[in-house]
Amino acid sequence: MTRGTGRAYSAAMTEGTAKSAVELELKKLERRLDELMNTVSQLKEENRALRTRQDSLAAERSALLQKNEQVRARVEAMIGRLKSMEHGA
Repeated sequence: MTRGTGRAYSAAMTEGTAKSAVELELKKLERRLDELMNTVSQLKEENRALRTRQDSLAAERSALLQKNEQVRARVEAMIGRLKSMEHGA
């Protein structure tokens, strides 16, 4: 092997090594991108479920507030009737 041939072989190996290193790095980036895309999909689904749950809880809260107001009005009416019976007796 002559010096010129050795350098050409060495340059080819370095070029091949660099190429495989770039390919390896691209594969790593591709895997990481896939992981991130999966995470985003999971977060979107979780966010959708949480929003649905929030809407459900808000509707339940509204119904409970309405029932509470109805009960309060009935109790106040009973108290009023009791007071009027007390004053009438």
